[in-house]
Amino acid sequence: MDDPLSRELKDCVAVYFHDIASAWRPGILYFRSAYRNDPEFSFDSLERVGPAVDEIRFRRMIEGDAAVAMNYRRLTSDAFQNVFEHAKPETNIGEFRESVVGEIRDSVNRIFPDLVLRSLGNPLSGGTFRFDKGTVSGFDYKNLSGGEKAAFDLLLDIIVKRPAFPDAIYCIDEPEAHMNSRLQGALLQELLNLVPESGQLWISTHSIGMMRKAREIYELAPGTVAFLDFDGHDFDSKVVISPSRPTRIFWEKVLRVALDDLAGLVAPQEIVVCEGNPIGAVPGKNAEHDARCYETIFADEKPDVKFIAGGNSHDVKSDRMGFLAAFPMIVAGIKVRRLIDGDDHAPGEAAQMVTEGIRVLGRRHLESYLYDDEILTALCQSVGKAAEVPLLLAEKKNALSVVQAQGKAPDDVKSAAGLIYTRAKQILGLTKIGNDQKAFARNVLCPLITPDTATYAGLKRDIFGV
Repeated sequence: MDDPLSRELKDCVAVYFHDIASAWRPGILYFRSAYRNDPEFSFDSLERVGPAVDEIRFRRMIEGDAAVAMNYRRLTSDAFQNVFEHAKPETNIGEFRESVVGEIRDSVNRIFPDLVLRSLGNPLSGGTFRFDKGTVSGFDYKNLSGGEKAAFDLLLDIIVKRPAFPDAIYCIDEPEAHMNSRLQGALLQELLNLVPESGQLWISTHSIGMMRKAREIYELAPGTVAFLDFDGHDFDSKVVISPSRPTRIFWEKVLRVALDDLAGLVAPQEIVVCEGNPIGAVPGKNAEHDARCYETIFADEKPDVKFIAGGNSHDVKSDRMGFLAAFPMIVAGIKVRRLIDGDDHAPGEAAQMVTEGIRVLGRRHLESYLYDDEILTALCQSVGKAAEVPLLLAEKKNALSVVQAQGKAPDDVKSAAGLIYTRAKQILGLTKIGNDQKAFARNVLCPLITPDTATYAGLKRDIFGV
């Protein structure tokens, strides 16, 4: 019987490239394990070093990955070869030394401003990297701190290996190991600076510093960063992982993993108290329904806004739970906004509440946006049944007629939502979309209210005034 565990490791993983013209070849992937430890070394001789693509330091990601000594040997070997074969005749010794250590020195110095790589020492007698720091000059690599060694190792390795791996995917497990959080973001930025333009950097990390820097880069250039979330998957079966949107919910989960109980101390910039049953007020899975819908809709554009259910309309208007007073006392500078449904408020009444810091929806309630004709049209299109749009819109109209006959307002979409949900499932053949209309709204309709829709623009204007 074939035992999968006995198969060769190379047969257990298949790698496919986005560019189908690419083929597997040495130098297309470069790995660093999490167990990088080269505490000290020195050499007393020069020797030739083979091609970097043939170097094998470890065979499994659980093995040690000592690279500093090997990179020192490669630097000295290449320098010796360059002196006799490639250096220009007019190059002086200062220029030559600068060509060997200049980029490494500058890269390290951007992270540790008081640490300066001085030289490679004498490779024929106690050869090792020598540094200046403060008033101390020429001390050995072995005397660096653990964090300094960890960062120096990664930066040196990319600089030395880059010529042999010009378009590689550089995979680093836990690049933040041994470094304090203040420096982790700076290290990530420096690694990105060093990776070749045609290469990629893949890291596995729980580091808050690294994640914060990645988020900053994402916000500046969204197409350059992707976040892959491995949490909550059963890897005993086939799993497809797609990039996660860096929404507030995503960051809260990241912080729960990284900080455990401290994650609750990370506060948003703004709180929006809306209508709805708070968690614990009533049993059931639909607690804070409106708040969860709003967070899904505005997750991309408003990641630092947290929506909280504050009870009924009167509770929210009167701030019965004391959010206006409590949050600013806990978190300095936080903004608290109140939001209520439009219901039957007259325009003048709504305008007056705006002056009191209470935002009023321009429509009767949230469901008026969720089941807007534009969103129901997008629903049909999303499942490849655009031809069913007229029928579904007609069913919405019929549902509103039914509830109006029951004495409800003609625009009471909330009361008609159950009927519209049922007919949408039947007409479009929808499955696994939630067991009731509220779950359906959260899982299916909210993601369809995107920034390019008029519905989104109207809802954003009603809540945030822009």
